[in-house]
Amino acid sequence: MKTSSLAFAAVLGTQIAPAFATTSNAQQEDVWQLLSQIEVQEVISGDTYRVDKSWPDGIPATPRMVEITGYAVPLYPGDEVRELLLSSDTGFCPLCGSPDHGATLQVILDEPLTGFEEGSRISVQGTLARVTDTETWQAARMTGAKVVRN
Repeated sequence: MKTSSLAFAAVLGTQIAPAFATTSNAQQEDVWQLLSQIEVQEVISGDTYRVDKSWPDGIPATPRMVEITGYAVPLYPGDEVRELLLSSDTGFCPLCGSPDHGATLQVILDEPLTGFEEGSRISVQGTLARVTDTETWQAARMTGAKVVRN
């Protein structure tokens, strides 16, 4: 059994209380703080495998609209970007495979971005929801997202 208090699960899973839906920096930082409080426990027993997740009270079971700002990396190559990994800091590497990268969030955009520059700082607004799949470390994901600032 292995325990991680990092929100690696948030990388590929990118959902929060309505109070966080405003654009103030303090509230946006709280979203990152909440994501970093997600706990993941990998359980391997004989031939079975599962990932147990727990979320802080600020990430309810019901998906919520939020706005968050971070540094974006496209999930897939191409001229049109529909899925991003968002991290709170440019020093964190969401694709390097290290569990020490900090919280990241998968963002699925409603409208594709064109001419997007990898590593750009952007703000997105969308529906943040828990990822409850017991076979992945991903614990949260944002869907229906729109870029509000870049």
